[in-house]
Amino acid sequence: MTLFFIAIGAFVATFLGGLFALRFKDKLHLILGFSAGAVVGVALFDLLPEAINLVEQNHSVSFATTLVGLGFVIYMVLDRLVLFHNHGDDHDCTNPQHSSGKNGVLGAASLSVHSFIDGTAIGLAFQVSTAVGLIVAVAVLVHDFSDGINTVGMIMRKAGSRRKAFFWLALDAVAPVLGIISTMFFAVSGNTLGIILALFCGFFLYIGASDLLPESHHEHPVFVTTMMTALGIAVLYGAIYLAGV
Repeated sequence: MTLFFIAIGAFVATFLGGLFALRFKDKLHLILGFSAGAVVGVALFDLLPEAINLVEQNHSVSFATTLVGLGFVIYMVLDRLVLFHNHGDDHDCTNPQHSSGKNGVLGAASLSVHSFIDGTAIGLAFQVSTAVGLIVAVAVLVHDFSDGINTVGMIMRKAGSRRKAFFWLALDAVAPVLGIISTMFFAVSGNTLGIILALFCGFFLYIGASDLLPESHHEHPVFVTTMMTALGIAVLYGAIYLAGV
């Protein structure tokens, strides 16, 4: 029953974040600035520590950080060589349908997979004990609102429609619920989960630093968007810190 309420909470928090982003899309540069900080904050203060804690029994800390770098490079290759995305030419591209949509979808899909892994982490943590499960669940719930904002921001940042943004928001909101349900049918070792989280840490660092942050500054006051990015980092740090207390 506890897992059921946690799953509902994750769905609602993510959905509310996305609806907030859709409602205030005219302030998208501020949302993107906050999202950039939130994504980096999730990577540094949530994914990386968890990854290190999970793999340190079998590997060194440098192994985890190497995986972070590998994740960064993998996402960069997908973004720039597979999708042929050029951040500097986003508004002058001769084929906007090709370059605008696919990398936004890649980012949203990455967040959705991350949300699914969040759900599996909650389910597996409850397999260890209720206390551990609740700690992990709180850590996930506190940044689900930002996950919703980030998902919508990535789609809208690529000139995506409200319908497409809503679709990916719904998928991102359902993902942790599916992750929780999936743990009823399989078990993953802590080491494997740590490797996955380290790779996603690299993904998120690339998304925040190379995608969301530059676009938030495009033709908008740098000071305001910079403050929003700092706020995004601070909010995620505070939320994750309080969740761990």
